[in-house]
Amino acid sequence: MSVMMARFYPLVCFIFLLLPFLSGAQPQQVIYSWPMSMLGDVRGSYPIALLHLAIEKSGTDYQLVPSGQVMTQHRTLRQLGSNNGLDVVWTMTSPEREKELRPIRIPIDRGLIGWRLLLIHQDNEQKIQQLDERQLKNSPSVQGSDWPDYPILKANHFRVLGSGDFDSMFKMLKARRIDYFPRSITEIWPELQQRPGMSLAVAPKWVLNYPAALYFFVQKDNIELANAIEIGLLRAIEDGSMQQLFLQHFSSAIQQADLKSRTVIQLTNPILPAETPLKNKMLWFDPQLGY
Repeated sequence: MSVMMARFYPLVCFIFLLLPFLSGAQPQQVIYSWPMSMLGDVRGSYPIALLHLAIEKSGTDYQLVPSGQVMTQHRTLRQLGSNNGLDVVWTMTSPEREKELRPIRIPIDRGLIGWRLLLIHQDNEQKIQQLDERQLKNSPSVQGSDWPDYPILKANHFRVLGSGDFDSMFKMLKARRIDYFPRSITEIWPELQQRPGMSLAVAPKWVLNYPAALYFFVQKDNIELANAIEIGLLRAIEDGSMQQLFLQHFSSAIQQADLKSRTVIQLTNPILPAETPLKNKMLWFDPQLGY
């Protein structure tokens, strides 16, 4: 190296390090499907925290940003599939969704989405408790018409109505147009607390269970982001940080559900994709262990 180059070498290196900042380079934004207006809603706190953890563990330079508006599940998935302002969603898997989108096949809630308690009108508690399994199936219930749970319950011979409006399902329950509304262990307690004036309660005795996977999904051709999320989740599983986050968010709900004292109605899931990693027991909730 010449004397002249040696004198200016430290300055050249410093300028080289500053180039990304001088050029205005920013981390790539990743928009996830939870609107900014709902960031205080506890239903989104775990998947958002887990997505942040996965990106951190992956070592990639992504900036996670909430979406701009509240949308139905169907519209959200369509927007992601059309590459129209969304990069990541979390939702229950189905063959159709895996065909249109790219799943990261690690159940982010350890399959708790398939453990369903029954939300009821509090005046119907004794009635629901006295039903047998056949009578329960013949009692009117409701699910979102575009949710995978709807065809699952239909296939298992439940008398289930479909609705396209989330809030209207709670109103149907309040008005006693239906007898119960199956909700997952992770959903039912926050939803009950958010509706103190609707005279709702969690039914004793029953719990429905079917194998179901809640995945992160990205656009079909976004292999780079899918790989980053998968690598981050696997590292979080390996070092225990995903389990720690899971228990931090759900241990209270699991204890409150008291599954060991309930009658389990085991259902089949005819729309569960064949690629679902059911044999990998470390990925799934074990009611005996509580995680």
